[in-house]
Amino acid sequence: MSTRKKPVNRGKLRIGDNWNAITIIALSQSNPLKAIAEFVENSIDARASNITITRGRVRGEHYLKIVDDGEGIPKDSDGLPDFKYVATHICDSIKRKMKKEGVSGIQGEFGIGLLSFWTVGEELRMVSSSTDGKTYEMIMKKGSPGYTINRKRTLIPVDGTELTVIPLLPGVRSLNGEKIQRYLASELRDRIRKTGVTIKIVDRVARKQLIVEPREFNGRLLHQLPQPQTDLGEIYVELYLNETSAENRVGLYRKGTRVLQSVSELDRFACEPWTSGYLEGIIDVPFLNLTPGTRSGIIQDSSFESFSEAMKPLEERLIEIIQEQKRAEEERASKKILKTVQKALREAILSLPREEYDWFDIHTGSG
Repeated sequence: MSTRKKPVNRGKLRIGDNWNAITIIALSQSNPLKAIAEFVENSIDARASNITITRGRVRGEHYLKIVDDGEGIPKDSDGLPDFKYVATHICDSIKRKMKKEGVSGIQGEFGIGLLSFWTVGEELRMVSSSTDGKTYEMIMKKGSPGYTINRKRTLIPVDGTELTVIPLLPGVRSLNGEKIQRYLASELRDRIRKTGVTIKIVDRVARKQLIVEPREFNGRLLHQLPQPQTDLGEIYVELYLNETSAENRVGLYRKGTRVLQSVSELDRFACEPWTSGYLEGIIDVPFLNLTPGTRSGIIQDSSFESFSEAMKPLEERLIEIIQEQKRAEEERASKKILKTVQKALREAILSLPREEYDWFDIHTGSG
């Protein structure tokens, strides 16, 4: 009888260079719009009712400011905003601990969201008040391992949190208010609908004010579809049948936040009905596991496999619906062509000289 050999050595992985790891994490978010959406989600997680995003310029430098009326930075034992915890507990998310304790309605779980400011601008300034109304500011700089916390003199205490990124990176300066509005309307569609938060964009460069409204879909809402069933949780599906177009996509969401613009970006779903161009809407899968850095990648583990299997009955029904739609379109096209040909023949006959082509007339005798 064979016996297993004992391993020569055992151990645990650890990070050899903490700052290098932080740099890799900070630069893993390549989409500045996604980074802005994460800042807004932090405000939503803090129970904000109103969020204002301001794009402007001061002393020749472009900036982006996000102000909310939420709960602000969690306080330490002295009642001060615990900026030190925020800066020194990267990858140790307090929100994940809150969710384990049963707190619902929050999204963050990796403790790295603020680091994405590296893809937006050079410096992050975060302002929040203590329990006695005094205002404090933390400053972090791109490429620097240090941070500073100072008392900030203001006439009125800050309710909630103010976050400013300044100066913006050259490629980010072109992100005007309308681009940010369109992105957030899709990215945070269900979070806005469920929380009722009001998100306003003040574009001082373009002199415009915009409200972020959850994106509405065109087409016919499909009812009585097979409901995907899993042991891990409910999969929410909201699909619309539209005229075929390359612009029609079904987004993949997780707990109300968009992960992928189109579910067909995943190899498993790069097929009918998702590539047909007839469908738009959302699929929200709360139990999917995401890659921490980009928040736009899906870990294809057992949770993903469960999601994939649960979608098969729905896919079969959607393919049937699309085939019915195609047949109806072909029938309408055939009828339209027939009417066009009939009209052309009538016009051609009417344009003929009557005296030369009277043999077209039908003569009836009296018997």
